[in-house]
Amino acid sequence: MKKYIFLLLASGSLAFTSCSPFQVKSDYAETANFNAYKTYKLRIDDLKLNDIDKDRVLNEVSRQLQTKGMSVSDNPDLIVNVKANHKKIQDIQSTRPIGMYGWGGPFGWGVGMNRTWTSNYNQGGLTLDLIDARTQKLVWQGIGSGISVDSPKSKQKQIPEIVAEIMANYPPQKGR
Repeated sequence: MKKYIFLLLASGSLAFTSCSPFQVKSDYAETANFNAYKTYKLRIDDLKLNDIDKDRVLNEVSRQLQTKGMSVSDNPDLIVNVKANHKKIQDIQSTRPIGMYGWGGPFGWGVGMNRTWTSNYNQGGLTLDLIDARTQKLVWQGIGSGISVDSPKSKQKQIPEIVAEIMANYPPQKGR
């Protein structure tokens, strides 16, 4: 019996810790030979971030690629184009009526209050395009969103996390 309880708790804690605040997806060209890509160069033409966040993103992208055995080159196999965006989110929530019920019990006459509130915030996202330098064609794209743009402390923690989650899908595993 103890064994089953332990397994239940372990699987529950694993499910809890594997939850991510980010939405991450990727796509790739099935004809690309990802084993042939050994070098990369960062291209930041479309990276509209402040200098602090730009450094965070580029350092983490480079770190992730280097952990996958790739190195920086002026004559690269892949060009890595990094883009950032953000959007305004309006979150609307409401509660059921609460309050006193009058004559006739819970189905009779009474008074209740509905509460509705909104919160507005900015949510950031990153797109990583990996382009074959020889053919100039996109071979892999990773997209992630869910960065708390309004909180500098959150961004400092979340940027490396989201880049790592995006890059976890590179190189792609065919059939997954």
